[in-house]
Amino acid sequence: MDFQVVVLGGGVSKKLLPLVSQELPNALLPVANRPVISYVLEYLELSNLKDLIVVVEGEEAALHVGAWISGAYADRLHVEVAAVPEDVGTAGAIRAISHHLTAKDILVVSGDLVTDVPLGAVAATHRRHDAVVTAMLCSAPVSGPSESVSSGGKDKTKKPGRYDLIGLDPTKQFLVHIATGAEVEKDLRIQKSILPAVGQIEIRADLMDAHLYAFKRSALQEVLDQKSAFHSLKHDVLPYLVRSQLKSEVLFNGMPQVEENGTEKVISQSNQQMVSQILANASEPTFHLRHALGYYGSTSDRKTHKCCVYIAGSSKYCARLNSIQAYNDINRDVIGEAGHLSGYSFSAQNNIIHPSAELGAKTTVGPHCVLGEGSQMGDKCSVKRSVIGRHCRIGANVKVVNSVVMNHVSIGDCCSIQGSVICSNVQLQERAVLKDCQIGAGFVVTAGSEFKGEVLAKK
Repeated sequence: MDFQVVVLGGGVSKKLLPLVSQELPNALLPVANRPVISYVLEYLELSNLKDLIVVVEGEEAALHVGAWISGAYADRLHVEVAAVPEDVGTAGAIRAISHHLTAKDILVVSGDLVTDVPLGAVAATHRRHDAVVTAMLCSAPVSGPSESVSSGGKDKTKKPGRYDLIGLDPTKQFLVHIATGAEVEKDLRIQKSILPAVGQIEIRADLMDAHLYAFKRSALQEVLDQKSAFHSLKHDVLPYLVRSQLKSEVLFNGMPQVEENGTEKVISQSNQQMVSQILANASEPTFHLRHALGYYGSTSDRKTHKCCVYIAGSSKYCARLNSIQAYNDINRDVIGEAGHLSGYSFSAQNNIIHPSAELGAKTTVGPHCVLGEGSQMGDKCSVKRSVIGRHCRIGANVKVVNSVVMNHVSIGDCCSIQGSVICSNVQLQERAVLKDCQIGAGFVVTAGSEFKGEVLAKK
């Protein structure tokens, strides 16, 4: 694949506080004791993509990410880490490094993506249709979109789920509408011009934009140059390319055409998912071609471009670590049903206990657990469906269930931890009880205290 690859490593996301910090930016958050970006790097390496640009927001975060990558992948990958200003957004990040982009096609991958969807299939779809963009879509998580879940705390009111509303042509190859993060209950606006061209549109609310895109470089650079206010690939660039595909401005010689406005048709949509049952006639020319040839009374020199999709099979794993809930879910999956992604070989008990870890008498580590290097557990402890990091010191009679414990954590006797994330260097004194909490790095939880649904972090 002669694609140039850009990995968007992010920076220090507010949505992931208190788990992240300048020292531990998004890209280095551990999933099953490995930085999340390692899953993307190895995913790319499997497709023989070894020459990468990793873009990180913020100088300090970029230094930490660069140091980790050069230590872990020195002989295997050629990675250039580029620091961009914080909060420039995904479009701003690409704009900042666009002078480094020279290949015909660019692959842009989010650094928080954990997936096994075949990358070659996305690239092949892009090339086959000579598309300006090809987006990878996968099944939305069953528990509902991760963006909607509050990160613990006391706010128990569930916000309405935020979905991607995706409109496909009858062949399910082309993207004809995208409303990202739109609340499904609201009216859905479809352009008038697209309906006669496509004939029918299938609207899907069960697919998620995985934030993995193949772009035609010239088109991407042109849009970023012309639209200096565009901040996000997902919310600005992609919808713009989709909207303008039948009246393409990209690569148009001379002055760009004016984008029409006010030509939207409102379709009231009350049901959560409006899915048309469509029988596609695959031998027909694409709607772009029919439109350009003037089948619908338009001018015969009408310029079009194609926005394609690759829809991952439902058996494939695909998730983004973009919220606290997603962090819990992905850790659970990678040591459970998606264990093949962990890179570890599981024991006969279906768990991973590092040879240097020490377990006390009558201590049990159940299936779907990871116990890291050098960690020690006292007598009569129980660990279920959890990840425990490196060099942790855990006392006697401790229960850990559905939780992630990072490195160098000290847990006193008789503590109970459930559904929680404990960051590195935390100290839990004896008999502390935590349920559905996030504890920031270095925090001390005092003896006998009980917390439920709290975020505890150093000021």
